[in-house]
Amino acid sequence: MLQNTIGLYKKAYSGLTRESWYLTLVMFINRSGTMVLPFMTIYCTQQLKFTIVQAGFIMALFGAGSIAGAFIGGKITDKIGFHYLQVGALLTGGTMFFVISFLETFLTLGIGTFILSMCNESFRPANSAAVAHYSSEENRTRSYSLNRLAINLGWSFGGAIGGFLASIDYHFLFYVDGCTNIFAGLLLLKLLPPVRNNKHTPVSKEKMVVRSAYSDKIYLLFILLTILFASCFFQLFTMQPVFFKTVWHFDEQFIGLLMALNGLIIVVTEMVLIHQLEGKRPPLYFITWGVFLVGAGFAIFNMLPAVAWVAILSLCVISLGEMLSMPFMNTFWISRSNENNRGEYAALYTIAWSAAQILAPVYGAVMIEHGGFDLLWWFMGATCTITSIGYYCMYKLKAFNPLKLHTINPS
Repeated sequence: MLQNTIGLYKKAYSGLTRESWYLTLVMFINRSGTMVLPFMTIYCTQQLKFTIVQAGFIMALFGAGSIAGAFIGGKITDKIGFHYLQVGALLTGGTMFFVISFLETFLTLGIGTFILSMCNESFRPANSAAVAHYSSEENRTRSYSLNRLAINLGWSFGGAIGGFLASIDYHFLFYVDGCTNIFAGLLLLKLLPPVRNNKHTPVSKEKMVVRSAYSDKIYLLFILLTILFASCFFQLFTMQPVFFKTVWHFDEQFIGLLMALNGLIIVVTEMVLIHQLEGKRPPLYFITWGVFLVGAGFAIFNMLPAVAWVAILSLCVISLGEMLSMPFMNTFWISRSNENNRGEYAALYTIAWSAAQILAPVYGAVMIEHGGFDLLWWFMGATCTITSIGYYCMYKLKAFNPLKLHTINPS
């Protein structure tokens, strides 16, 4: 039994390129310092004494900066390549973390947050293009899962340590986040050689079915559904920590451990899960069930008592939904792109999540203000259910299946 388990893990991690592992190491170091975002709402309300609505708008400005950064990052990626953009984004983002630690008014923090997010999020399209470049059709979903493993393992460290640091001084969060960003950028510069886009790369007829992400109607529908889902998922990092602190009265250290639990579950199980599922069904099938489970995880708060084990159960359900949905979302968008427009597709996918970062804290704060957290959690459950139905309809319409579109064997 033990040997079979070890063998399963070996198969799940085998066949990936050295460059993919380097990207994973850089991502892990970067995300190990991810402490500001999950505690930003608490920082604004508890430390700076902003209202919940003001804190929501600060988080919305983070999302607005993300959209600008993703759009710019996608354009630069397609024009000059992904290497130096990743390095530049990490270095400038790291510097901005130090800057905003000194900003304490609503106006200055809002402006600083926008600029920080714009720098940080320009990294994402470039990084997505890099993962695709260093992977093959056969291991692409696992390559993205490996990248997500680094994100979540780093998130686990960052969340746990961040909760401890926040209980001492919130400013430590900004300092650590800035240092890890800068170190990750320098490490990437050292480990991986520059790669420039080759505009004369031959592209197969199958890959030329769609030339522009912004004219791909199927992809635009996918993006719309992704925005709805992501706006629910981001409550995990914006309003849920405030809920745990102000309604269920958990302390910062326990909240940090809960955030770490989400990452640890993904680190331990996602690669094996993806290895078992990859290629068995079209991506939209797994996305459908994953989105539904995330909604169920939020609705649990209204159905069970306010105790620690319920918070843990909710995190487990949401984590399972995340593992089923997000890796296959990457598979879906990458299957519709080619080497010449991959930055554009990656940018639009990143913009979807960035738009959700604007919507999530704003409508979350307004709902809490007028109907309390109960209204928010019911709305999350309903929205995810409706969105999962949308993905299911796409799955049932074979024309929306990228496995068919690009003649990849779905079995």
